[in-house]
Amino acid sequence: MPDDESPGAPRNNDAGRNDDAQRNDPHDAAARRETEAERADRNFIELLQELRVIQTGVQILFAFLLTLAFTARFPSLDSFQRGTYVTTLLLAVVAAALFTAPAALHRGLFRRGAKEEIVLVSSRLAGIGMAVLALALTSAVLLVVDVVHGTPEGIVAAAATLLVCAGLWAVLPWAVRRRLNGREERSPGSGRGR
Repeated sequence: MPDDESPGAPRNNDAGRNDDAQRNDPHDAAARRETEAERADRNFIELLQELRVIQTGVQILFAFLLTLAFTARFPSLDSFQRGTYVTTLLLAVVAAALFTAPAALHRGLFRRGAKEEIVLVSSRLAGIGMAVLALALTSAVLLVVDVVHGTPEGIVAAAATLLVCAGLWAVLPWAVRRRLNGREERSPGSGRGR
């Protein structure tokens, strides 16, 4: 931001927005009074907090899967169930790798002035990790319900699991983002009434 601009002054890319809307925009660096570097730091810290929450769930799933192979009932699993087990285990490993990759990326690029790139790549890794985790959870439910009730019930439960994950992790954020975008278009300074 040039020195002659005040924090609340509209910039060229915000020409259609009024000063109040811009000052209240939490995504606007001027409204937060933070530099690009500070924003990148904040975004990375927020991303790491999200990953910490997710990583705990992945670790629990992975630990559960590792112990399963050593139970008395494991040898009685049929080939489909064993295949589902191996698939679930591998998906959990990939999810864990994707969720820990941002820490390794940060470590590898530490003090190289690449924080914005680290945030961008890490965010994409987290998104891919969420998709892989949804598949791992779906596969885990398929395995457990198949063993307990049978394959048809397992497939139904797995499909329901996938729908819940997709609904909460993809459709819900998309719907909220769309609603927020609609609200911005109807804001008093945009020329469109409510």
